[in-house]
Amino acid sequence: MDRIGRRARWAGWILAGFCLLALASVFAVITGPAALSFSEAVRIILGRIPFLEELLRPGELPDTYHRIVWELRMPRVLLAGMVGGALGVVGGVFQGFFRNPMADPFVIGVSSGAALGATMVLVSGYSALLGLFTVPLAGFVSALLTTWLVYRLARVGSKVVVPTLLLAGIALSSFLQSMISFLMVMNAEEMDKVYFWLMGSFANRSWSHVLMAAPLILLGSALLMVFSRDLNALAFGDSTAAHLGIDLEKLKILLLVLASLTAAGAVSVSGIIGFVGLIIPHIVRMLVGPDHRILLPVSYLGGGIFLVLADTAARTLVAPVEIPIGTITALFGGPYFIYLLRRKKENVF
Repeated sequence: MDRIGRRARWAGWILAGFCLLALASVFAVITGPAALSFSEAVRIILGRIPFLEELLRPGELPDTYHRIVWELRMPRVLLAGMVGGALGVVGGVFQGFFRNPMADPFVIGVSSGAALGATMVLVSGYSALLGLFTVPLAGFVSALLTTWLVYRLARVGSKVVVPTLLLAGIALSSFLQSMISFLMVMNAEEMDKVYFWLMGSFANRSWSHVLMAAPLILLGSALLMVFSRDLNALAFGDSTAAHLGIDLEKLKILLLVLASLTAAGAVSVSGIIGFVGLIIPHIVRMLVGPDHRILLPVSYLGGGIFLVLADTAARTLVAPVEIPIGTITALFGGPYFIYLLRRKKENVF
């Protein structure tokens, strides 16, 4: 009976998360300089479903409304939801993996690696080589190379030493950041482009970006959730996990690769967005508890909700000027990080 009640509560949290994410997405679609009503947005969105087209008659609305919804706002709303979800899941995984409440998706240098690859392309003049895919692809490849290098530095024999992995990521991130700063100083004319990418943005994102990022983000997030039970065992220490029959070294490599791929896929289309993977899993943990079987899916939904609303604020607060979304997330994440540092009595794990 207790198990049935727990599963019912989990289902309630997930259903509530889906509903809130849907409402946040519709709110983001109808908010902007060209305001749409809730009913108009819903008619256009649901009207794409064949059997609802005749009932809702979205074709009666002006073509401008359709372009605003489908060409301008829907792609960035979907990307914000997916990227936020990915960062939330990866944050929850890394906090469990490192058993460190301060860990986030970029603790092993994924963000710095992606930033260096994107910066090199932006300042080199080859940013249009592959069209819209050039900068995201460069960021993705560079992030993966950085992850591989951190893994090699942290590997001792056939084992991955987690504290060494953490230190290697921090050291390599600092080195890569210094290279980025050097490139920006030497290419001042491109500094605006680089700065905007480093602070994160969904501006000018299209359905091509959605189709490029969706498979990696959704598949990576789903596979990470498969390891929820293993992460629960890791929370009690390596010895306990080993006694439960878990192959620790195989698990560490799988989690590292999957989390890095998912985070790299996210930052390749959004730029660097900090604090989402830090604060969302903490808030969710306080709401639903530390069990990763519910923590990870709700963190995905919570991250999506947070980033959709943050992106809406970024493009509307001082319109027509758009604020980098990393600035919005930092306004929330900075104070929360300080709050975590000051918490000494409560063990969140």
